[in-house]
Amino acid sequence: MKATDVLVRCLENEGVEYIFGIMGKETLDLVDSLSKSKQIQFVNTRHEQGAAFMADVYGRLSHKAGVCMSTLGPGATNLLTGIASATLDFSPVVALIGQAGLDRQHKESHQYLDLVKIYAPATKWSVQIKDSQTIAEVINKAFRIAQMEKPGAVMVELPENLAAQLILNNAMNARPLPKCVPTNEEIQAAINLINNSQKPFIVIGNGVVREDAVNGVKAFIDRLQAPVTHSIKAKGILPKDHSQNYFTFGFKEQDKVLPGLKEADLLIIVGFDFVEQLPKEWNKKKVPVIHIHTVPAESDEYYPVQAELAGNLKEMFQAINDVEVMPKSWEPSGNLREKIRQAYFLNDVKTSTLSMTSILQSIEKRSCEKTIVVSDVGAHKVSIARTFQPKGPNKLIMSNGLATMGIAIPGSIGAKLARSEDPVICITGDGGALMNFAEIETAARLGLSFVIIILNDSKLKLEEQMMMKQFGNTYGTSFGNPDFVQLAKSFGIKGVRPADLQEFESMLDEALKQKELTLIEIQLEKG
Repeated sequence: MKATDVLVRCLENEGVEYIFGIMGKETLDLVDSLSKSKQIQFVNTRHEQGAAFMADVYGRLSHKAGVCMSTLGPGATNLLTGIASATLDFSPVVALIGQAGLDRQHKESHQYLDLVKIYAPATKWSVQIKDSQTIAEVINKAFRIAQMEKPGAVMVELPENLAAQLILNNAMNARPLPKCVPTNEEIQAAINLINNSQKPFIVIGNGVVREDAVNGVKAFIDRLQAPVTHSIKAKGILPKDHSQNYFTFGFKEQDKVLPGLKEADLLIIVGFDFVEQLPKEWNKKKVPVIHIHTVPAESDEYYPVQAELAGNLKEMFQAINDVEVMPKSWEPSGNLREKIRQAYFLNDVKTSTLSMTSILQSIEKRSCEKTIVVSDVGAHKVSIARTFQPKGPNKLIMSNGLATMGIAIPGSIGAKLARSEDPVICITGDGGALMNFAEIETAARLGLSFVIIILNDSKLKLEEQMMMKQFGNTYGTSFGNPDFVQLAKSFGIKGVRPADLQEFESMLDEALKQKELTLIEIQLEKG
């Protein structure tokens, strides 16, 4: 068989359904092999960055590695930002990249860059296939590394001269990753610390979602009865009206949850990734910590670990919930939960004005347990992180580790392909939207239906706020925009522009009901 035919067999054995990317001369053999697959669909995107974002979000929602592809040189460098974003958000992604033949890599050569070195800091593993006979081994290892905790991106480079070589079909079957849990003694030591505390506070992160441990963690929360806060990416694990839910923490400014963490005498940190915010920002009092995660703790003076449980969180909480734990029902002083609700605009606001708060509350009211909201990066991301309350875990998707603008539109494509029956709502600013707007053509070509909400204020609002605060001016933060409604229509999709909140809600209801690709442009105040 041709080497790329074997590679495709390997991908099929890993359960791959989609490969997102743009072909080039160095990947023609791979695309030819994909054309013969009855399982894998090659999604021809409009930009490699969009392909990586699609694979990222697909990986998060499908709980298996998303796959993207590019050719060498500019194709590979275009892919890099999305790959780095996947790694810092712990999304399982495998990137397949074509490369110049081995016969010309030792000298100055057209479009040749040492991609293994370039990708090494942005991936869990970066490797070049040097012998076509090792394709099966490399692909099998790539998927295992991408999917094992903590997940991330892997880059596999295939030199052009190896792609068409004839080799034996030695494709390897995927194997489930092993699961490990702490010993009973380690679990009991952690429970003893909890039982001896007076004011424990639980902090939950996205690792709980990745490990499918939500039910076990919720059972533990109900047993302990202590207050709980969560990171941005762990929103939806607890319902909005849960009495122990102290909502989101991890903001650089106006983090209203911090007084509760300072008042605690023990922090139970479950599945929280430091990439969201370092402990020095939220544990300045150096409150003792119980570390519960898939991997051992990275300790420092602001993360003083007293007990450590590392392993599969789902299996771990099944064991933890078999051990007797004393309820620790307490409330932080100063009516903190209600103060958070007010500061984060979590109480209903009756208004007819189109504002971020009213928009998000309207979306929340129309969301069901299956609704997926994909947020771009910008000032609106902060509002979403504080105010919007999804009705389930892993239903709010954003780039948070690398905080990459441009993810929302291509990410929504990945979301819809991973969860075809679930409503998807894309929220993006005008800056982020135009970075990958061309992928609307990809979505339309695939026949996908989701709602794109573009917040148009003709500026980088977050940067404007920072410039004004630091320098007293807004230099370089404003720009012009096209007519987004007409631009949407030029792509063959529906585009509308509401004049007020009531009209927005009517347009959103219609878009969700009709199940067609719809763009809603909201003109925000420019002041």
